[in-house]
This record gives sequence, C-alpha cells and structure tokens, in this order.
Amino acid sequence: MNYATLPALSFGIFDHLDHAGGSLHQQYSDRLEIAAACDEAGFRAYHVAEHHGTPHGLAASPNLFLSAVAQRTRKLRLGPLVMLLNLYHPLRAFEEICMLDQLSGGRLDFGIGRGASPLELSFFGVSAAEAQDRYSEAAEIVLKAMETDTLTYSGRHFSLSDVPITLSPIQKPHPPLWYGA
Repeated sequence: MNYATLPALSFGIFDHLDHAGGSLHQQYSDRLEIAAACDEAGFRAYHVAEHHGTPHGLAASPNLFLSAVAQRTRKLRLGPLVMLLNLYHPLRAFEEICMLDQLSGGRLDFGIGRGASPLELSFFGVSAAEAQDRYSEAAEIVLKAMETDTLTYSGRHFSLSDVPITLSPIQKPHPPLWYGA
C-alpha cells in the first residue's frame, strides 16, 4: 500500500459532557481546556451532544457551551451533535445557529436531529408520536430561513408570517449539515 496517496487523516472529539462528579464549574472549565488543547494539537472538530435531565445532560445548551469553545479556539470546527430541533422554536434555533457561526468565524458544523429519548422529549411536552413530524417541520423552517430575507411558513406545529430575517451565517448557504441517524 502506498501511504503517500492516502488522504490526510483528521480527528475530532464527540463529547457528551457526562457528569464526572464534583463541581460543574470545574467540569466546564476542564472541557474548555480540552477543546483548546485539541485546537492546538490540530484536531479537526469538537462536537457536543445535547441531553436533558440525565447525567449526560451537562451540555443542555450546546450552542451556549460552544460559544465559549469558539472564544478559546482558532481553527477547531465546532458544533452540536445534535441540536434537538424538537425542543426549539425553529426561528430561535436559526438565530442561535447564525450567531454561533458568526462568533466562531465560520467554523460551525450544524448538527440537527429529532432526539432519540422519548423521556427527554417528554420533559418539554413533545410526544414520541409527534417527534418526527415536528422535527421535519422545524428543519425545513431553519433551512428556509437561511435563504430568505422574510420568512413565512404555515405548518402543523409552527406558523410564521412575514418575519424579517436579520441574521445570517458566514457559511453560505448554511454551515455544513450533520444529521443524527
């Protein structure tokens, strides 16, 4: 095998931010140091899972945490894996995505999904039966918002009428998409 013809390997971190015991403040500080070290070491990406009401739920707001990561890194791509669109109003999700892409200098990988845990969804009043339909609608709205100046949408779960779109991502037409499957 000719190793010279192989593409360069790149590595990334997929972090659940599981509770490790002790202080949450220290755990967040430690993870931010890990992300900065990954950036220095040449890792490609740092992705964070979103969970709620479980020991896996220390990044319950992945975009908020990743905003802090963006300020401590320069090259590292970052993103939620996945942002649970069922738990956000799609307009709010769109705006957070745009802000994070801007704050990171265009280093956002946009991971979206519907969520796998019916229990976690139920904490927010989302039933497992409606999860796929609600997710599909939210994803459609978020992506549509990336392509327009004024957003109008009418669906089963969400309705928007002539909403001015004032934010946009750096990466056009949108940050690279990652889908939870």
